[in-house]
Amino acid sequence: MFEKLDKIVARYNELSGLLADPAVISDNEKYKALMKEQSGIDEIVQEYLKYKKLNEELEDTREMVSLADDKEMQELAKEEEKVLSAEVDHLIENLKLLLVPKDPNDDKNVVLEIRAGTGGDEAALFGMDLLRMYTRFTEREGFKMDFLSSNYTEKGGVKEVVIGINGKGVFGKMKFESGVHRVQRVPETESSGRIHTSAATVAVLPEAEDVDVTINPNDLRVDVYRSSGNGGQSVNTTDSAVRITHIPSGLVVTCQDEKSQLKNKDKAMKILKTRLYDLAKQEHEAELSEHRKSQVGTGDRSERIRTYNFPQGRVTDHRINLTLYKLDAFLDGDLYEMLEALAISAKQDALTSEE
Repeated sequence: MFEKLDKIVARYNELSGLLADPAVISDNEKYKALMKEQSGIDEIVQEYLKYKKLNEELEDTREMVSLADDKEMQELAKEEEKVLSAEVDHLIENLKLLLVPKDPNDDKNVVLEIRAGTGGDEAALFGMDLLRMYTRFTEREGFKMDFLSSNYTEKGGVKEVVIGINGKGVFGKMKFESGVHRVQRVPETESSGRIHTSAATVAVLPEAEDVDVTINPNDLRVDVYRSSGNGGQSVNTTDSAVRITHIPSGLVVTCQDEKSQLKNKDKAMKILKTRLYDLAKQEHEAELSEHRKSQVGTGDRSERIRTYNFPQGRVTDHRINLTLYKLDAFLDGDLYEMLEALAISAKQDALTSEE
């Protein structure tokens, strides 16, 4: 591990020299590529330098323990040794996690899909709560949202909504949200005060790029029809809604949010490419590891991943058995503690798999 870390530090220093070279500075594309590479290893380098400094202090303290004549001084040195040793061990574990290969999709934009599950109107209203939660989270992060497709209930709930989210490292931050989200609360219409349980499903897919997915136009069936629902006078007078069927996979995507048929088709193709990319990715992962799948981040949407309990004000993630008693803040987009714990757990699982 330390040999690998020394090579990373050497590369970091080499990059610093290259980035100061006038010839590189004048080449915008090359400069940006080198900056990105250095930025990608900066955290590892800083943590390793911190480790080396602390480890030197630890060695000096151990020497002090062995050479000290004064008993009181020796006891103080032993206490210092214990503290430093714990800090060094913690840094080593953190460095192991940082060395876990990065998911190549982490830097990609995402397509977020929310659908009401079991529970009727209450499930749809919970879907709207999740939509607000992710909207607040993206605002906090400075990400950009673009509604690709949406279908709401008369009571203001979400039947289905598909959103594109763009920003730095979006997929890496949001990928653990895929799964079944369960809510336990007393609906406003419940006069007896009985707690109901309902659910909504969330899918977070890395947005497909043209280089990721090639679609044969002959494999597509494109239907246009008149939109339905809210949207103004033009909704029912033009064939602006688009339905695209990918015949080989059977995937069907519809989009009617825009008044322009062309814009609806572009959005529908974006969703289709992303779903096809996700399908291919899941098949590839299944081939590589038929019997072993990471507990976190498999994207298995048939399993309950999280429960939101309103009477107790708690949110529990069942994959890592973490419960937070700050439901209001969580639903307001404060997902950071949960997402960090999930990311650490995923890296630990990856380390275990490699051993």
